[in-house]
Amino acid sequence: MQVLVLTSRPEGGKGLLPALELLDHDLVTGTLDPAGVASAPRADVVVVDATADLAQAAQTCRVVAAADTGVPVVVVIGEGGLAALKGTWGFEDWLLPGAQPAEAETRLRLAAERAGHQRSGRAASVGDLAINEDTYVVRLRGHPLDLTFREFELLKFLAQHPGRVFTRSQLLQEVWGYDYFGGTRTVDVHIRRLRAKLGAEHEGLIGTVRGVGYKLDPNVPPRAAEPDTPT
Repeated sequence: MQVLVLTSRPEGGKGLLPALELLDHDLVTGTLDPAGVASAPRADVVVVDATADLAQAAQTCRVVAAADTGVPVVVVIGEGGLAALKGTWGFEDWLLPGAQPAEAETRLRLAAERAGHQRSGRAASVGDLAINEDTYVVRLRGHPLDLTFREFELLKFLAQHPGRVFTRSQLLQEVWGYDYFGGTRTVDVHIRRLRAKLGAEHEGLIGTVRGVGYKLDPNVPPRAAEPDTPT
């Protein structure tokens, strides 16, 4: 198994997680830089260093997840940073820096196995949209969208029923839940935000049926870009 360790430590992956030195895996080290993820070597598991810069580690995890390659991320984090871990980072598992070789081996192996058996079944494509429920990442023509949790859930629900029209009340019940006491106005607000994030070219994917509600139509052609106005 090839393990890619993304860290800013000068001593590399074995300095981050000493147990790696005793494991029989090919170890490759890259920098903890979200911008460099695309050019990083292919690996079966990516290990991200979250022992120092939590914000950069979180961003790097999200970039790896957004690439939607199915490669799992294992975060190495100190006990003091555990409270900051969030599922929205898109990681599969975590380890403490002092983890013993047996624990590190087991967690890395299981992360790779889960990625191979589960992720493919929870990813769906609807037109130009690719929706991954495991990483909470939506990509439009390969580009990840920066969605909130509720925006993701709303878009996912519409995409699960392409072409079907839902009233605001139905969307409120299905996406927000029966115990939500806000008005249907919140649905309109989230639809506007989704359209803005889809961009002018693709905002027509979410259609309005006047007097009824909303639908997702993957067959709507992209809107042509407005020509530049000569100055």
